[in-house]
Amino acid sequence: MIPVAAVFENDFVAQLVVVDEEDTMEVVAQKIAHHAVGLRVKPEDRRMEILVDGRVIPQEKTVKEAGITPMDLVVARYV
Repeated sequence: MIPVAAVFENDFVAQLVVVDEEDTMEVVAQKIAHHAVGLRVKPEDRRMEILVDGRVIPQEKTVKEAGITPMDLVVARYV
């Protein structure tokens, strides 16, 4: 279990979200969205993507494969 600093694009609140090293970026996006979408971010019928250090991580990559470490800033956004 890896705690990350997470924010959904256009949200003003950063959250501490726990992800598993085997979670795909699709799952990570869903975990982050759970804390923002429908609360402070308008729900949209579009897929989401994850950015770390400004680069998009492919959806099928796992947290471990992406090299995400504790307290990294992870951004989710609609595409």
